[in-house]
Amino acid sequence: MTQRIQKGSFAIDKTLYDFIEQEALPVAKLDSESFWANFEKIVKDLTPKNQALLAKRDDIQAKIDQWHRDNSFDLEKYKAFLTEIGYLVPEVADFKISTENVDDEIAVLAGAQLVVPVRNARYCLNAANARWGSLYDALYGFDVIPETDGAEKGKGYNPKRGEKVIAFAKNFLDETFALTEGSHADVEQYSIKDNALQAKIGDKTVGLKNPAQLVGLNGEANQPTEIVLKNNGLHAIIEIDATSPIGQADKASVKDVVLEAAVTTIQDLEDSVAAVDAEEKVEGYRNWLGLMKGDLQEKLEKNGKTITRSLSQDREYTALNGEKAHLHGRSLMLLRNVGHLMTNPAILVDGKEIFEGMMDAMITPLLSIVDLRGENTLRNSRKGSMYIVKPKMHGPEEVAFAVELFERVEQALGLPAKSLKVGIMDEERRTSANLKNCIAAAKERVIFINTGFMDRTGDEIHTFMEAGAFVRKGEIKAQKWFDAYENRNVMIGLQTGLLGKAQIGKGMWPKPDMLLDMYKTKIEHPKAGASCAWVPSPSGAVIHAIHYHQCNVAERQQQLLTSEMRSLDDLLTPPLATETNWTAEEITKELENNCQGILGYVVRWVDLGVGCSKVPDINDVGLMEDRATLRISSQHVANWLRHGIVSQEQVEEVLKRMAKVVDGQNADDPLYTPMAPNFDGIAFQAASDLIFKGVAQPSGYTEPLLHAARLKLKGYQGD
Repeated sequence: MTQRIQKGSFAIDKTLYDFIEQEALPVAKLDSESFWANFEKIVKDLTPKNQALLAKRDDIQAKIDQWHRDNSFDLEKYKAFLTEIGYLVPEVADFKISTENVDDEIAVLAGAQLVVPVRNARYCLNAANARWGSLYDALYGFDVIPETDGAEKGKGYNPKRGEKVIAFAKNFLDETFALTEGSHADVEQYSIKDNALQAKIGDKTVGLKNPAQLVGLNGEANQPTEIVLKNNGLHAIIEIDATSPIGQADKASVKDVVLEAAVTTIQDLEDSVAAVDAEEKVEGYRNWLGLMKGDLQEKLEKNGKTITRSLSQDREYTALNGEKAHLHGRSLMLLRNVGHLMTNPAILVDGKEIFEGMMDAMITPLLSIVDLRGENTLRNSRKGSMYIVKPKMHGPEEVAFAVELFERVEQALGLPAKSLKVGIMDEERRTSANLKNCIAAAKERVIFINTGFMDRTGDEIHTFMEAGAFVRKGEIKAQKWFDAYENRNVMIGLQTGLLGKAQIGKGMWPKPDMLLDMYKTKIEHPKAGASCAWVPSPSGAVIHAIHYHQCNVAERQQQLLTSEMRSLDDLLTPPLATETNWTAEEITKELENNCQGILGYVVRWVDLGVGCSKVPDINDVGLMEDRATLRISSQHVANWLRHGIVSQEQVEEVLKRMAKVVDGQNADDPLYTPMAPNFDGIAFQAASDLIFKGVAQPSGYTEPLLHAARLKLKGYQGD
């Protein structure tokens, strides 16, 4: 039985209680009795509201399901029905957000955004430090530079590959920081004279076409070690070192080009994390506290040596006026809390689990007080704000509830009003359809809206579960609703005044090893008006940073303000298959792809507690999988099962066959427990339940079944 500490009507898991008492409250300098009493009052006051909002979700979905059973789809009748049941609400009058005290990284800078599981300290630190990244390293280690014509990566340094890396980087400099004449590839020496860049090419000395792009240097003006450049608000640093192996071989002794990459990072307590109890929640909470204090460290083995990873210091350089200047050394960190749905056994109130969203809302700001007050040495927010990304909210009432919760927490913790900011994930259909009203509900706090295609698709499938069979998964992005969703998110954000005050974001690149494809295609995100877009790694952030030099997002957003927004009609048009006469082979391949992805992710989530995995797909291409991708796959199979495209026997046969494939893909992992040949493990059963019980899952979410399975595996018996 879990050991618990009683505080009022709270029965708190001792692991969480000890962390709060011994680590969190002393740093925040808050009184224990007041903290727990205020926490208990918030939970008791707001739990009924939370429960009512969840009941409303279920009631609305039940009515939608019945409508589809009773009616063939007609858009006008459908919209009238949605209005009648309160799914579509009257649009609020025009307004502009009034959020204050927002750091520049969120308000005005456009750039790549990392998302990492906060339970993993090494990932936390890597992401926080990914504000700056080596372009040479990112190019050398990934497929942007093809391994052809002798340019293979190999074990040691390959000079031929190095030449191609350097050529790419010099071309980037030519395109972004063009010289008045010639190429950076031909420069023999860089220097600074009269506050201007001088580049010696043969017997000529040339400068920058745009002299204002030079902002400073390190070293001596006639022999700089770093040249600091700036374009579209982002910095790039040419590093010069004739003694380094790379610099020795370069005409101008350039050893690297360092880019300002992950301007912001979302440290994640939600979809990329498996945290089902106090033990696992505390791991995440402790890492966030370390990030806020600035003292988080992680020891790791690298090349036979133990190294200690910690947060990077700020960068220093000499500005053109001769004074010392600083560049923030770390990515500005946001924290994604969980949504409104789940409860957690870490705290019981009157014997029942409290809502996990309330727990995150009270505890994570407590851990951030040291940063909000500026009592740390490596500050995250210089504006005294905490940035909380709130996922999986359905419509403006749920956004308003999050705002009320944050207001109560500020009062309980003695924080200045509106210091807790809200990032709204536009990933549920009722939010998309009422986005202007959702932003209005948080107009004094909103700092972020984001299209989360994965969860949004899962909700699309679940909402239309009874309407008919969906198109194949690969065709969903080609449907009318998708373009409307992406376009309306940006346009409504711009119309409500987010430009210059808050981020408008786009979703994740799912193939972490395939950065060439990302480089070719992810430019679409800034061109669409997004000031940030998600990347899966620090190297991915460096490559994606190039796109924000190629596209001035602020200018693009101004252009978009004069364009026409896609219609609500398009958004509400279901992506149903007009023909379902797919061949048996096509159906089997679709089923295999879905089931293999489900099993590959679920087995690691349940058995190992890994919330975000690079899961090989059916073709052994590594894909970033989290609960959002799982929601799509499981709901898609459930939909095809519901409408007779596949049978239960087919699904069961494919699940068992794909379990063997997943076992093979994990054969080298000593911690992995195979699912075959018995198929009676907790993880395999959870994967099956996600499909066969998919229609009944609230909004198609995967958390209830995943949490239950992992708690069962951990031997949790309740109290």
